[in-house]
Amino acid sequence: MKNVVILGASGNIARKVIELLSDWEDIKLTLFLRKASRLNGIDTSGASVIEGDVLNFDQLKQAISGQDIVYANLAGNLESMAKNIVKAMEQTGVKKLIFISSIGIYDTPLRSVLIPYRRAADVFEASDLDYTILRPTWFTNSKEVDYELTRKGEAEKGSVISQKSLATFITKIIESPEKYSRQNLGINKPNS
Repeated sequence: MKNVVILGASGNIARKVIELLSDWEDIKLTLFLRKASRLNGIDTSGASVIEGDVLNFDQLKQAISGQDIVYANLAGNLESMAKNIVKAMEQTGVKKLIFISSIGIYDTPLRSVLIPYRRAADVFEASDLDYTILRPTWFTNSKEVDYELTRKGEAEKGSVISQKSLATFITKIIESPEKYSRQNLGINKPNS
């Protein structure tokens, strides 16, 4: 049994991950978000739901304690959130982190809207955590699953990715977390 906490569980990608994982008998989900009412329309019967804020260290630490994998799907003050996540994971002994960042965080000049994503990625990469940072291109609502990966330092490809493709890849990381250990990956639809 793997214990997985999703930080920012009401986000579009997180909702798709929850749907994909709902049939997995070897996954115990904890859904952490500011307002549980935002989970309308999602079957949360097999999950623990915790209302809290990633910027509240005590709430965050309690949610992370006992987990095997932390999946962060966040927006806002990402650098402060990242620092809290690292500290909470270090104090609870949880090692595996999946973090959703953005395409373009290594562009020069860096667009101001991407600065928080870059700073959060830098915090995670400077830690001893077993992170997988994902840098998706722009999202579509297509039902397809079709993606390719690029490594940090390689030219990013493509312009779009379906939310379902990204969610499917996240479930693959949850299934085999060691396969993507300490990697920072761009993800996009091929030839887009």
